[in-house]
Amino acid sequence: MSAELDAKRTRLAVLERELPQLATRHDFAMSAFRFDEARELQRRIAVLERERAALVTAPRAVAPPPQTVPVPVRVQRRPLPRRRQR
Repeated sequence: MSAELDAKRTRLAVLERELPQLATRHDFAMSAFRFDEARELQRRIAVLERERAALVTAPRAVAPPPQTVPVPVRVQRRPLPRRRQR
């Protein structure tokens, strides 16, 4: 289970790096009026975004419950000294 989760995290990290790069290339292609290249990049972006969404919504491993439960500690306060009356 841990190896599978690590593989998903690694793939998600790769997608997080790759998507902005493809978006930048798409923007440059559009500004240079290379619409065929931009269309192909947009298709790749859509595929990677679907894969990213599937990885993000995949069930995560549940953390094991803590072994010990912390006990709240009550703090003892010292009484304030009384002021002398004049």
